[in-house]
Amino acid sequence: MADTAPPEHTLQPPPTAEEDTPPPRPLPSVEPAATEPPLASVEVEPVKQESVAEAEEHHPAVTVVEKDTPLTEPPPEEPTLVAAEHVSVTVPEKEAEGVSVTESDKSKPADVKKIPESLVSFKEESNKVSDLSDSERKSLEEFKFLVQESIKNQTFTTGTPAKIQETQTPSTEITDLPQEVSIWGIPLLKDDRTDVILLKFLRARDFKVKDSFAMLKKTILWRKEFNIEELVDEDLGDDLDKVVFMHGHDKEGHPVCYNVYGEFQNKELYNKTFGDEEKRNKFLRWRIQFLERSIRKLDFYPGGINTIFQVSDLKNSPGPGKRELRLATRQALHLLQDNYPEFVAKQVFINVPWWYLAFYTMISPFMTQRTKSKFVFAGPSKTAETLYKYVSPEQVPVQYGGLSVDYCECNPEFTVSDPVTEIIVKPATKQTVEIIVNEKCIIVWELRVLGWEVTYSAEYVPNTDSGYTVNIQKPRKMAPTDEPVVSSSFKIVELGKILLTIDNPTSKKKKLLYRYKDKPYST
Repeated sequence: MADTAPPEHTLQPPPTAEEDTPPPRPLPSVEPAATEPPLASVEVEPVKQESVAEAEEHHPAVTVVEKDTPLTEPPPEEPTLVAAEHVSVTVPEKEAEGVSVTESDKSKPADVKKIPESLVSFKEESNKVSDLSDSERKSLEEFKFLVQESIKNQTFTTGTPAKIQETQTPSTEITDLPQEVSIWGIPLLKDDRTDVILLKFLRARDFKVKDSFAMLKKTILWRKEFNIEELVDEDLGDDLDKVVFMHGHDKEGHPVCYNVYGEFQNKELYNKTFGDEEKRNKFLRWRIQFLERSIRKLDFYPGGINTIFQVSDLKNSPGPGKRELRLATRQALHLLQDNYPEFVAKQVFINVPWWYLAFYTMISPFMTQRTKSKFVFAGPSKTAETLYKYVSPEQVPVQYGGLSVDYCECNPEFTVSDPVTEIIVKPATKQTVEIIVNEKCIIVWELRVLGWEVTYSAEYVPNTDSGYTVNIQKPRKMAPTDEPVVSSSFKIVELGKILLTIDNPTSKKKKLLYRYKDKPYST
């Protein structure tokens, strides 16, 4: 697909490895709000609850009970303690129902239209030959024949490849080849990974063999001219480590790449990166190096994960007036489109400002439906909800509403392998999580409520009447500006239960995220 450069006075989008990176214009079916343009939204999948079997495996010493209490009614009597040797997670039936992204708000019109599902319905195709249609399989065989003949005749990067005669049947048998041609660290025609690589070029050119081969040939030539193999090992510094970084995986196993262009509001970093042509070229080399290193960690065997889930954070992103950034990102975008086809599993734009949507209103007609189907938009108030649809909270960085520590920090208690429980706290409701402890241990937990505006408290209640209740955390009003995650621990020397209480006095539902673990201790 030919590249179409955006108007000179607009900001180029953050570069990705997809053939067409800009997202689609907002659909006319969404009515703009008074202070914010219409944003494409998605529905959140039903809240995932931990099964009893899973809980027993992780927490053999405790039992968890979750309950909510309307603030207008007196709290019910405390339930009888459940004696158990293993964990059992009991969740109210209502909490297992699906959660809608759009929060209830009396000030909103009742007939707000939803974004059509087709906008976010892209499903990644299989990279197994057995799953291809007959015509697709034939195109792949012809493509492999062209590659094989060009390598055998040593004309892959210099001459014209042999043509397939109408009466000639392409042979896909891999023979001894005098020349080795590699891409992304994988030699072509050596094993099944070749099929996965060639399918990327075929899909980028709608399975047109001639066009796909031309694209592959240009990519191989560009990689030689750009000295990709040397660039991969080059030391380009760490100034941009917070601009683009990998963190965790989505629910389907794709690595997640975050692009944080708001970092360029730092004038010193901006000038150091885009101050002159030499600096812009270094930025371009760094961006290509980062992508190349990330791609080489993917699994190119049939059935493996060989695409990346992209997240572009547009909060405080420099506006259309930053000409140097616009030039650099446009150049990077063109190189990524031409030489890294079909590497984006999904492209999610978060914290989307109004001007960004206006920009894409002009250029979206030039994008294919396939490309537009990979894009998802979310305004500042929908960022966490949208990410949760694709990425589990324990994999989402703290700054984006999850419980995964920042990429450069260390959390000694929890990792991305420790699952997070999600609960919807209804308006004017008190939500209590009871961690019933059945043996002496140390209980460690962390929790957060998106946007806070709630009161949080924690206490320990012993089983015996002669014991004393301990206020671990007195009721504390949590403001949106408070720390995003609260962590604590308590040493259990007498069996009982820990109560984590969230009091939501607002008229909006809130999302509570929490996780815990028990650790043995010696007396």
